Amino acid sequence: MSDEVVEHRRLIITGTGIAGLTAGIYAARANNDPLIIEGDEPGGQLTLTTEVENYPGFPEGISGPELINNMKEQATQFGADTVNGIVADVDDSERPFRVELTNGDVYTADAVIVASGASARTLGVPGEDELMGYGLSTCATCDGAFFRGEDMLVVGGGDAAMEEANFLTKFADTVYIAHRREEFRAEDVWVDRIEDKVESGDVEVLTNTELIELHGSPEEGVDHATLVEHPDGHPKGKLDDPETAKEVEEYEFDVGAVFYAIGHTPNTAYLEDTGVELDEDGYLKTEGGFGGEQTATDVEGIFGAGDVVDYHYQQAVTAAGMGSKAALDVDEYLSDLERAGELTEQQDAGAAAADD
Repeated sequence: MSDEVVEHRRLIITGTGIAGLTAGIYAARANNDPLIIEGDEPGGQLTLTTEVENYPGFPEGISGPELINNMKEQATQFGADTVNGIVADVDDSERPFRVELTNGDVYTADAVIVASGASARTLGVPGEDELMGYGLSTCATCDGAFFRGEDMLVVGGGDAAMEEANFLTKFADTVYIAHRREEFRAEDVWVDRIEDKVESGDVEVLTNTELIELHGSPEEGVDHATLVEHPDGHPKGKLDDPETAKEVEEYEFDVGAVFYAIGHTPNTAYLEDTGVELDEDGYLKTEGGFGGEQTATDVEGIFGAGDVVDYHYQQAVTAAGMGSKAALDVDEYLSDLERAGELTEQQDAGAAAADD
């Protein structure tokens, strides 16, 4: 890690999604001098959503990027600063914490809020980048209502796919589930619910089937998808073998919206060398429960908020709520440090290196 410190702040927030920006607003209003590091997906997953209709206070809806920009402006108006960069490492072996970016810049902080979110997994198929947010979505509860009356395709075979498909039956003409294997990975309770929807005609299941291309335009949305099927499953992989490729059926499938439900990857790799506890999937574990310090981790001074913690709800409004909780928990923590005379004094760029 570099010895030269760019700047010391009372608080560093990793991530400029809903959780990070809400934490920044609250922390700035509490005079806790927050620096918000944008990360490799500035604005988080909400920037992929063209219209947000379920965020309180916007009866006509608001675009995801506009909501993020408004929150960023609000945070900076109250005194938060943002810096473009990606966190590579957090050193919790000393105080203040040392936060190094991938470009080598090092900042120190008395407290850290981890709000770096979770990235939805995608397939990398042709048409995906162009249509993300324009008929292709990774969040049924966010975007399902926009496609009322359409046929919808859910890609996945786990609990998330079953839950999303079940939710989408409220709006869709028919929900199709494409799963690359014969058997679902979802819990039996979810499979049973979907089987009930199949019997009622709301859902059709396409097993041993994979999506290989999306067709449409940002102006018109998704027009149709190209699917492949093989009786032994995993048809996409069989296309690479001339022998098995002959047995793969490829066809065009008319559908008005596509939802990926193949999981998320929490952005927590930079915490792996710290004492912060992560679950087996990499999500941050926080105190939870009742009363204060619900967002505290098991490393004193490091807090968590948003999708980096919450793998269940993953909504903008719940992320905002957690961001406000984290900032309030940090304010109490920093106040305790101040009373104990343990806050780090503000130093000019490079000055902190002289203490090493």
